[in-house]
Amino acid sequence: MLANIALRHVLRSSVGVWRESGALCSAVSLKAWTCSSALLSGPRVSCVVGSFAVQPPVRHYARAPKKKKTAPVSQLNDLPPTMLKMDYTAVPLAQTTDDLVKRLLSLELASHSEKLKLKKEQLIAKVQRDENDRNSVEVKVAVLTARIRNYQEHLLKHHKDKANKRRMLMAIDQRKKLLKNLRLVRYDSFEKVCQELGITYTFPPEYYRRATRRWIAKKAFCIKVFKEVQKQKAEQKLKMKPSVASTDTKTTNTRAAESQ
Repeated sequence: MLANIALRHVLRSSVGVWRESGALCSAVSLKAWTCSSALLSGPRVSCVVGSFAVQPPVRHYARAPKKKKTAPVSQLNDLPPTMLKMDYTAVPLAQTTDDLVKRLLSLELASHSEKLKLKKEQLIAKVQRDENDRNSVEVKVAVLTARIRNYQEHLLKHHKDKANKRRMLMAIDQRKKLLKNLRLVRYDSFEKVCQELGITYTFPPEYYRRATRRWIAKKAFCIKVFKEVQKQKAEQKLKMKPSVASTDTKTTNTRAAESQ
């Protein structure tokens, strides 16, 4: 009886030792797995197993230099901020007020539309025929030029704005028609407008058509036919020359015989 109790006690103690050793082995294997995964994942984790420490790898990658974005040159940059707004330039009281009121009435605190209005007036003053000219072709070209440049500056910042791009192209076509008409009617004023406003006039092509394969083949065939017809006409002219010469000799002979 006592022998059986002692045997059971020995078996229970051995099972407990086996359980503790199994848990220790699993913990060691788990630590080793986490260290290997940390080494593979990146340089931020440094794990220590026993007395061995793994340092994170150091990587030095060459980076491309950042390009500095240059702001587009605006047509409104030449307007001084101390200039008064267009509505207050003819008011004599605005010239004698204090600095604070002048600053409120100047272009320093003006909106973009007010600056654009003043720029249009400056361009009109360069090309108008007289002081009261507000409806001539030159004035219309100046107004369209200011509007087109404003659209171009806007599209440099907002290149996906399709509506304003369409308006800009329509204004360019309208200005092109006006300049074409002005060049035919008054060439001197046409040269003056292009010089004062800084416009480069490009001549439209005499004939333009979309070149398709069918059109190219048809054009080549027409040129070939034209050359063949010219060859036939040249041969006919050569054949006609001896016959004309013979008729001329006959007429000269008959005239000589008649004179005798």
